[in-house]
Amino acid sequence: TTGKTVFLKFFAPWCGHCKKLKPDWDKLMDAFADSETALVADVDCTTDAKSICDANGVKGYPTLKYGDPNNLQDYKGGRDLPTLTKFAEENLKPMCSPSNIDLCDAETKAEIEKFSSMSDEDLNAAIAE
Repeated sequence: TTGKTVFLKFFAPWCGHCKKLKPDWDKLMDAFADSETALVADVDCTTDAKSICDANGVKGYPTLKYGDPNNLQDYKGGRDLPTLTKFAEENLKPMCSPSNIDLCDAETKAEIEKFSSMSDEDLNAAIAE
């Protein structure tokens, strides 16, 4: 996922809504399979990937999230192929992040650089504060 913007479906194989979404999601994954900047994938929360689901606050299935892999946002749009495709085409592009700092505005770049240069101890103190 390094350097890519992602669109993820967190699911459980027994989930009825997940089964209904699967054909359209599979087509969307195929459409972006060769992309160098975007990844559309699914994560089975009933397997070893459960820790990924837990780390991303997945509480129900399917849960769709997108964005920088280190800062996923909730997707709240429609779940049909045309809507998903339009969203992916408009939003799955490189975005400002520590791995794509050249895409950031000056203020965000300065903030990222400030936190990146902090020691672990100082960063943990800032988080606790």
